[in-house]
Amino acid sequence: MADKQSFEQAQQDVKTLTSRPSNEDMLFLYAHYKQAVEGDVSGKRPGMMDMVNRAKYDAWAKLKGTSSEEAMQKYVDKVQELLKTHK
Repeated sequence: MADKQSFEQAQQDVKTLTSRPSNEDMLFLYAHYKQAVEGDVSGKRPGMMDMVNRAKYDAWAKLKGTSSEEAMQKYVDKVQELLKTHK
């Protein structure tokens, strides 16, 4: 399982990518970061016209019930994968 230190390192490492990951990968990172840091999604789902924030909300909502540790580990794993393909 990822610890807080490796999670924080992954947050720094993702900033070193030389090309922007796909929207799907970006949503994955966003949702797992939010789940790890804040827990289950809260608040109201954004309206239909706010497509970006609605997609972010939906991606995060799919992780409902996922533990903080599991979300951290998946975030770290995804960053490691991206570092191999986007450096």
